[in-house]
Amino acid sequence: MPKGFWTTAYIAAVVAINWLFVVVPMVPILGTMFPPVMLVVGFVFVFRDFAQREIGHWVVIAMLAAGGISYFMSAPVVAVASVTAFLISEAIDWAVYTFTRKPLSQRILFSSAVAVPVDTIVFLHMVGFFDWTAVALVSAAKMLGAFGFWVVLRNREATGVAA
Repeated sequence: MPKGFWTTAYIAAVVAINWLFVVVPMVPILGTMFPPVMLVVGFVFVFRDFAQREIGHWVVIAMLAAGGISYFMSAPVVAVASVTAFLISEAIDWAVYTFTRKPLSQRILFSSAVAVPVDTIVFLHMVGFFDWTAVALVSAAKMLGAFGFWVVLRNREATGVAA
């Protein structure tokens, strides 16, 4: 990948997801309203992990840039909720990813598993759509992206292919 690819992908994904949250209508599932865009949010956590590999702890600056751009690209309440949720959950994700001395695939899965529910709770509460069914559905949807990357990376690690 070209230098800066993952950092750019991370920033673009945060901005795109915040914009999509505003324009894609929610759908009723299991007695709650579900934002379909949450099916792809899990990739943001993985992109952040790869961006950190690319630029180190400067990934915090990328996180803030994504939040700033999102403020102008989506509804202010969504941008503020997103920035707040991302700052809290990404700090957790960063800490788990940074201090876990495991193979890359495990670090990505562990960091997402810890950060995703926190992100979901904070975000849904701040945009006024919080309920535990929504937290469970949205967290599960977000983990799909992380799980997909975990499978690919685990297979690469098993065969000795660099990530």
